[in-house]
Amino acid sequence: MLLAPVAARAEAVPPSLALRAMVAMPIAEPDPPRLPVLFRPPRPVASALVGAVAGPAAPVLSTADRDAGLLGRVLGPSGGGFVVTAGSAPALQTRTVYAVRIEVERGLPVDRDRFAAFVLATLNDSRGWGHGGDLSFARTDGPADLILMLASPDTTDLLCRPLDTGGVLSCRHGDRAIVTIHRWVNGTPDYADDPTAYRQYVLNHEVGHWLGHGHVSCPGPGSPAPVMQQQTLGVQECLPNPWPHP
Repeated sequence: MLLAPVAARAEAVPPSLALRAMVAMPIAEPDPPRLPVLFRPPRPVASALVGAVAGPAAPVLSTADRDAGLLGRVLGPSGGGFVVTAGSAPALQTRTVYAVRIEVERGLPVDRDRFAAFVLATLNDSRGWGHGGDLSFARTDGPADLILMLASPDTTDLLCRPLDTGGVLSCRHGDRAIVTIHRWVNGTPDYADDPTAYRQYVLNHEVGHWLGHGHVSCPGPGSPAPVMQQQTLGVQECLPNPWPHP
């Protein structure tokens, strides 16, 4: 999490200079002519800001970031509850349909509508858990079978208890799949070249837990990592894979 640069402090005026300023007789000068407001020269920079060092430029958002709903990569203050993504979206024609409500913690730099669209597209992808027409997901802003939440690191750690996530691991807890914004922004080294794939992975992995699937291991060198492998901790000898049915 990046912190905003601290503003430079104003420098104190040396006592000797202050004394001289009090003793010296000021020389009256004529007031400058008043100009129309639109053409008035800008005021000089306040002395407290002189010499201040500019902070680092904000990280640039990629197309993949925007498609995933990110409005920024710098996390500011968050908290104060969650906001439900308004509206609904129909499910595919499948034998089983689950209603999912998508919530984003207040204060996160996220476009809720874009995030929700990314989530639903992932969950209803033909390579996902509904492969073969078994199941699909419909989005709702009311009562739901599954609540998918995007949360700050601290809130993730709180909601995932007793699991200790350190704020950097996502989890499933009861009817909630909780994704930490830390990973939504940063991904992992194994997925450094494809942040979209990591985001698809973490959604499919946590929803997989909600569907009743447990963790599995890498089956062998060069194999696609199973989606229920803990790929956030490393794919080991496997290859990154975000899908239940690649």
